[in-house]
Amino acid sequence: MAAPPRRPAPLLDPRAHEALGHLDLRIVRRMEGLLHGEHLGLRQGPGSEPAEARRYLPGEDDVRHMDWAVTARTTVPHVRDQVADRELETWTLLDLSPSMDFGTAGCEKRDVAVGALAAVTVLTQKVGDRFGAYFLHRGRVRRWPARSGRSALTTLMATVAAAPRGDAGPGGAAAGRADLAAAVEELARSQIRRGLRVVVSDFLDTPPGGAEAPWERPMRRLAARHQVLAVEVLDPRELDVPDVGWAELADPETGRARAVKITPAVRERYRAAARAQREAVAAALRRTGVPHVVLRTDRDWVVDMARFVVSQRTTAHRLARHTPARPR
Repeated sequence: MAAPPRRPAPLLDPRAHEALGHLDLRIVRRMEGLLHGEHLGLRQGPGSEPAEARRYLPGEDDVRHMDWAVTARTTVPHVRDQVADRELETWTLLDLSPSMDFGTAGCEKRDVAVGALAAVTVLTQKVGDRFGAYFLHRGRVRRWPARSGRSALTTLMATVAAAPRGDAGPGGAAAGRADLAAAVEELARSQIRRGLRVVVSDFLDTPPGGAEAPWERPMRRLAARHQVLAVEVLDPRELDVPDVGWAELADPETGRARAVKITPAVRERYRAAARAQREAVAAALRRTGVPHVVLRTDRDWVVDMARFVVSQRTTAHRLARHTPARPR
């Protein structure tokens, strides 16, 4: 008798939702303004919301923007700039490749990745911003259109939960199948309106030893125009293996398996290789200038995400306090 299918765990339990509801994802690097009271317009040009008053520059300022109240009070002509009030679009690239279907702790890496997607969406939709998603799934990049509202979030989570696990068949990037680099490139090419971009992956295709990662150049192009956040998802068995003697190790991306005797020497080499690869991921992200947060299957990812958001908010406040005002 076949075992009943495993019921997937809730993607975002009420406790996690309540914890995330008290946070506010702050964008550290100033792009070009605020929206909805918290972001400046991301496109150049006049807007619809009044900003600060400043001295009138003859020949440069439009007299229709004259602030007569300030002018009368100071006896010096003043104009009031206009701030564009536009929505911020958040796009999340979610890696659903076979390597994400691995987990030896409380959950699989895919579950943590979906939780990160939900967390980012909950944090950014509080001010009415639109959110969309790209999925790297079975060698294809799939797009979920940008929307806003709680019902859209529910639909997005249901779409992710319905995505089949595993791979549809053999083949790799050489066979015309998309990889993480192609997915980041697609996101950078197709979504040019400036905003927040989040890449959630295990970044396992990053070569150790300082070589350039395949996704590094597309990530750098993405970060040149948008605020980008990289979320790395790990499982403890990717950093160390137990001393269990003979074991069969399989590559989820290719399906190749090999029997290996786990000895203390093998464990040490494994730990060194894993450490070198994680250091390579961190170094590549530093070169692209992208903030980096690590979420693990054996830790409370809500707490780790909360700590990261708080640190980003603190950094943003510190930068705003020490940034000199532009001369008028």
